[in-house]
Amino acid sequence: MRPLGCFGLLLGLLGIVAAFLIAQDWRGAGPSNSALTVQIPRGATLSRAAAELEKAGAIDSAFRFRAYARVFGNNKSIRAGEYALPPSASKSEVLNLLQAGKVRQRFVVVPEGLPSVIVHDALLRADGLVGSVDVPREGSVLPDSYAYERGDTRISVVLRMQKAMRDYLAAAWKKRKADIAVKTPEEAITLASIVEKETGKPSERRTVAGVYGNRLRLGMPLQADPTVIYPITKGRPLGRRILESELKAKNGYNTYASPGLPVGPIANPGKASIDAVLDPADTKALYFVADGTGGHVFADTLEEHNANVAKWYAIRHARGEM
Repeated sequence: MRPLGCFGLLLGLLGIVAAFLIAQDWRGAGPSNSALTVQIPRGATLSRAAAELEKAGAIDSAFRFRAYARVFGNNKSIRAGEYALPPSASKSEVLNLLQAGKVRQRFVVVPEGLPSVIVHDALLRADGLVGSVDVPREGSVLPDSYAYERGDTRISVVLRMQKAMRDYLAAAWKKRKADIAVKTPEEAITLASIVEKETGKPSERRTVAGVYGNRLRLGMPLQADPTVIYPITKGRPLGRRILESELKAKNGYNTYASPGLPVGPIANPGKASIDAVLDPADTKALYFVADGTGGHVFADTLEEHNANVAKWYAIRHARGEM
């Protein structure tokens, strides 16, 4: 074989080896044995992103990452944000994440019936949110899980929560049953907040809503304990029994002292409670009391109700609660 031919063969072999090593470096396992979180700043170039990745230990060489990205990448721009990188992520996988914009999602969770002061607490505790925010108007937030990214503002999350409530209420109001006791969407939210606080049993919501609807039509006081507590704590736990003086207090919320709905919601009701108020059960019941199992027993007459109350007191005495 001629020397020139041998030299060409050698170059070819070297090229194959080099291509193999480059492919391994590009698609092979990265240097980190554990998951990493990396923040890519807004407006960052590929060079800046590569430097942040190297500093975090996600890649072993910012220079090679940039070079490979220009050769193997698809010319898509990278997106700023916080990225959760899996253990041993390759340079190729890291670039794909950045170009796809698969940023880490964080969540603020608002359970059904959460009062706005506690929603505010959750927003202040949420890691990665920035900026100040006032306590949202009671009843204006739709309970749900809300995703956000590091650097989002607290007010932006609240605005999304409130838009979700407006949108849901508007759609639900259009489908309301005829002749319900509430006359406006605002009244629906107020009554739904009471239903939310009075029962945690999904199967009871429509019946509880039916009882309160019956009472509203007859001009009877709703006599809902949560409405007594709300002006005292703004929705936080009371931590003691309600005082006799508090049952008689006239403050716009107390539905023992005044008939009709309170002046506003006492919590942020969920979809199911809103739906229950707009489509209550067809019931003649005017009363309900706890049954000792986490639910309630309903009664059409005061006589039946008093008997049910006596049974509930007997249960509480047997438990040592009275």
